[in-house]
Amino acid sequence: MALFIDSLAVMLIGLAMGLVIGAFYFFFKARGNEKQLESLIVPGFAVGFFNFVSGFIMSFTWPLPSGYNMLFGDPLLVFGLLMMASAYMLYRKMDLGLIPLLYSLLGIYVLVGAYAIVQYTLESGDNLITAMGLYISSGIGAVIAPIAYLKTTTAARNLYYVEWIILGVAAVFALVIGYIALDEHILDFAKWFP
Repeated sequence: MALFIDSLAVMLIGLAMGLVIGAFYFFFKARGNEKQLESLIVPGFAVGFFNFVSGFIMSFTWPLPSGYNMLFGDPLLVFGLLMMASAYMLYRKMDLGLIPLLYSLLGIYVLVGAYAIVQYTLESGDNLITAMGLYISSGIGAVIAPIAYLKTTTAARNLYYVEWIILGVAAVFALVIGYIALDEHILDFAKWFP
């Protein structure tokens, strides 16, 4: 008998890592430090690759109920692709082009997913609060990503700091859900091998 391995916990940690990298992109951009921005290239590509692969696997192979492949796997896959593209463009010192706009479109997808979670009662109680925290904060953070197009002024810097906070909050929600999932999944796995 094949055992289904649930890697959702590490996927949530990977999502949190990606959100932290995105948050620090805006933090470093607000500070105008090119050297610090360059330090995000390798982690951005590595975490983006992990998110792409794990999102791809979840989207196409996981037997999860209630559309969670679409709610979590699909956005993670696209997030990973966008992270890798962003890291490459930073490495090549290219203008980000349409990337911030593509993040914004992904954010709309995530916010529609948040609405679907509530509409179809896919989560309840504490799980609903943490899921909404993750989906709404990460969705809003992605929707306003085009602030990256703004020239570095005092007003733009303030918006970059707001984005840093929003993505940081989203990362905290992803970590909380991921660490709770880790504990529960270890317990579920331990039942198979007493």
